[in-house]
Amino acid sequence: MEFTKSLIKGKLIKRYKRFFTDIKLSKEIVTAHCPNTGSMKGLLDEGNEVYLLKNNDPKRKLKYGLEIIKAGKNLIGVNTHMANKIVFHGLKNNLINELKDSDFIKSEVFFNKETRFDFLLEKKKQKSFIEVKNVTLCRNKDIAEFPDAVTSRGSKHLLTLIDAINKGYKAYLLFLVQIQNMRYFKIAKDIDEEYYKNYLLAKNAGVNFLAYRCDISSRRIFIDKKLKIINE
Repeated sequence: MEFTKSLIKGKLIKRYKRFFTDIKLSKEIVTAHCPNTGSMKGLLDEGNEVYLLKNNDPKRKLKYGLEIIKAGKNLIGVNTHMANKIVFHGLKNNLINELKDSDFIKSEVFFNKETRFDFLLEKKKQKSFIEVKNVTLCRNKDIAEFPDAVTSRGSKHLLTLIDAINKGYKAYLLFLVQIQNMRYFKIAKDIDEEYYKNYLLAKNAGVNFLAYRCDISSRRIFIDKKLKIINE
């Protein structure tokens, strides 16, 4: 995924009301939209380097959007709306080994009245649902973690993926790690023990769990490398 325009470098001042961030650019302070409703744990230190995308749409109140934060030595993609675009690019270009050469790819497909999954794939008449989770938490040098806060919605998706298996589908949950330099992935069970329990239930039921790291720069973000999941 290429960014449509060059990103603008700045320094984080603060995030507030979930959707707003104040950013210091070279000659001014601007308020940028924060396209991430999560806790963004570990990313919001004042002075962190950030990258903004400018939007010239006159209908938008905020002319900048936050795309990347540099925490420590790692660039981290924080725009959750980019996650499915990155995965779709990965599916179309066979960057995810387990999901290569699909005959059919469709986004945002309802499984039942309450739940829709991010993708439906078909390969040799076998249909598979894929749910994507964007990962931005890193508390150790090279281990990415999910979730960064309690997620009842995430637990619901795990249980619904089990239901999909019972109805004859294959089911995948893809943890998209938008953090540079990661080598491993694990479930943050100290943050959400219920999610971890449901993860184990889903794993035992046959849900396939994948973790893939992104290559990130101020020009583009794309799926780069599979990570080892270390909760087992």
